[in-house]
Amino acid sequence: MFLAGMAGFGLSMVACRGRAWAAAPPVDATFLFSCDIHACLISTEGLAPNCEQEGKTDANLLRHVAALNAISEQHWPDTIDGKPSGLQSAGARIARPLGLVLGGDITDDGGGQVRQPREGRQLQQFQSRYEEGRGPHHIHLPVYVGLGNHDLDQDGPPPNVDWYRRELRDYVELTHRQSVFYKPPVPVTNYDPLSDNYSWDWGGLHLVQLQRFGGDENKGAINGLPWLRRDLASYAADGRPVALFQHYGWDPFSIEIWDSEAKTFDDQGQGQPHWWSSGERAGLLDVLKGYNIVGIFHGHEHDRVMAYRVGEFDVFKPRAAYLGGFAVVRVTDSFMDMVFAEARGENGASVFTQAFSKRFN
Repeated sequence: MFLAGMAGFGLSMVACRGRAWAAAPPVDATFLFSCDIHACLISTEGLAPNCEQEGKTDANLLRHVAALNAISEQHWPDTIDGKPSGLQSAGARIARPLGLVLGGDITDDGGGQVRQPREGRQLQQFQSRYEEGRGPHHIHLPVYVGLGNHDLDQDGPPPNVDWYRRELRDYVELTHRQSVFYKPPVPVTNYDPLSDNYSWDWGGLHLVQLQRFGGDENKGAINGLPWLRRDLASYAADGRPVALFQHYGWDPFSIEIWDSEAKTFDDQGQGQPHWWSSGERAGLLDVLKGYNIVGIFHGHEHDRVMAYRVGEFDVFKPRAAYLGGFAVVRVTDSFMDMVFAEARGENGASVFTQAFSKRFN
């Protein structure tokens, strides 16, 4: 496993899998990925405790949205911090992204700490920024929503313990699940109403949203791995590239366990996992074997930019959205380019901090 630091770097790799893609449709898809928005509004009067000190402010979200909206005005970088980026697309203008995919924690604590069941202010704040709309205060792209522990772990007051979890899951379903009678704002091809996992295609690229993580059974969640097996067998058995999105990763924070001696969660303990277990991680990776997974994108840890490998898979994590972080990704028939970026200043400005590129045989 390789964890990248915060400095800019260029990394170029050649894929060795050699699966034939001839049966799949052509691929040239550019999209954005971000995570950990942490919408923090609890009332019309203000933010939840500590949100302003942590930078979880509406002003920072507006800067983030502006940078996402302006990304197609930029070019894929030739250099980052004076070093060659190694990108196949270097120098070319970034195409208008097909959408923004989110990797969880769209809210800071689900219901926004209101005492009675009602629509969470934090969800309203998220909607006011990250639902496609017009003007500078809205994202201008379709948004594919993912949930994390901050969205799903918040208990409501008894007897409505699952109120806020249900509200967030309902929001995902109403945003993406289509039926004979209902066309959602961002329809997807295959939606699992049990786990709220879903998938869609951009040309020959198959994309899968796994919410908190593939196989989640925490806080009443229903394991979505049986659905994922069927989805990949139905939509990706021809060897087409697949991108996966979830909240938890394989970084030290995501895999920490209870350390009884230190009385905290860390990577030295022998107790219960804080977020997801080694068995749950192995179960997800087992389902992915044999498929052309070009990248797994996640969030959860806020500060670090990460590009690393888990077994045969490349894994990516930008900085948190409220800190300005996001990734720009292009997947074609012959290569994948990815740059980490951060919103800086006003008027949609952003900077590229790291780059990753790999060619396909």
